[in-house]
Amino acid sequence: MEEYKTLLCGLGYGEKKVMDVFQRPLEGNPQAKELCRHLSDNGADEILFYDASKDDASHEEGIGVLKELARAVDIPILAGGRVKRLEDVKKYLYAGAKAVFLDAAKEDNIDLIKEAADRFGSEKIAVWIATETEALRSEEFAQLGASLLLVEEGLSLPKENVLPWLSVRKTQQKEELCAVLASEGCCGVVLTQLKELMSEGGCNAYKQLCKEKGIAVDTFESSVPWEAFKTNSDGLLPVVVQDYKTLEVLMLAYMNQEAFEATLKSGRMTYFSRSRNTLWLKGETSGHFQYVKSLHLDCDNDTILAKVSQVGAACHTGAHSCFFQTLAKKEMKESNPLKVFEEVYGIIADRREHPKEGSYTNYLFDKGIDKILKKIGEEATEIVIAAKNPNPEETKYEISDFLYHAMVLMVLKGLTWEDITEELANR
Repeated sequence: MEEYKTLLCGLGYGEKKVMDVFQRPLEGNPQAKELCRHLSDNGADEILFYDASKDDASHEEGIGVLKELARAVDIPILAGGRVKRLEDVKKYLYAGAKAVFLDAAKEDNIDLIKEAADRFGSEKIAVWIATETEALRSEEFAQLGASLLLVEEGLSLPKENVLPWLSVRKTQQKEELCAVLASEGCCGVVLTQLKELMSEGGCNAYKQLCKEKGIAVDTFESSVPWEAFKTNSDGLLPVVVQDYKTLEVLMLAYMNQEAFEATLKSGRMTYFSRSRNTLWLKGETSGHFQYVKSLHLDCDNDTILAKVSQVGAACHTGAHSCFFQTLAKKEMKESNPLKVFEEVYGIIADRREHPKEGSYTNYLFDKGIDKILKKIGEEATEIVIAAKNPNPEETKYEISDFLYHAMVLMVLKGLTWEDITEELANR
């Protein structure tokens, strides 16, 4: 499998400026999640979260922001900045970071590298380097267990350095960026000028230049050439568009070769409008863009299935999906596992917000966490006992009871099924 060079978007939290470029874009910003979604949808491979909080209270707020960002995006987050003890590393990881960086300027952090690597795994630990003196210690950091270096712009690593490294860029000239990516050992760059990254194209614009220079970056490439597609008499191919998370069918549109190639290049769904006889970038006027997550070709090579991240409504009527008119329907029991979990979770959450007389769920909430934990323990024991029985039916019932009580605890603690499934996916 080809190793791609990674493009990260650097975001800062707190009052201290880092390299004069992390200008507190997240603190007090209600659009933080939307900002990160935009960066993710427009080609960023990862997000770097630099926590420059000045005290423990703001640090805890920063952890909360990190949790929200981890829920909002599908790409990994590399976090760090305020690490004073092993517990801080754990907090970043539990908040959703894929790895944590420790600042080499703080000698206490150097002592923490081995302890953190032993506890959480070497792949979870990186080191931030800001001076030439720190750069000369790269071999020491590798021996202690770090797996990655983050090197501020303008610094050089010694020839004996064995660790892959990311270049943290204060300037973002595209030609210079390509030269850095081509450097030995460089596995990516951290881009920190948000204004430019929020402009049209985002990281995808950088990636297209990297491709032209022969630098391997993660972009959309079709495994089947357009010539192999079976188009209609007008040279068009129907495209079924689906929400990549819920799998809801959103719309049907058409592509010609130019629209298909524009979609691959920009990462945004582009169609051919038959009524206007012209190319059509979905969302160009409404802002309701569709960001490509995957493209699939059917068995006859004559239909594309696109799984997308939909901004706003897919339908021109304002409906989320174009398929909102029910023509015929038969009552049926929902059997999609995640939808069943979410439906039961929703009922439990509603019971907490709107208590109902005689509700067992409300009884548990009224009794509090100790009662809920006691029931979870009892149900776990019942599973063990039931599993000794050759008949799996009893085990099924006990697992169902356990999951119900676990969901009560989830609602109490503010956790969702999305949090749980994301954690499982990360593992």
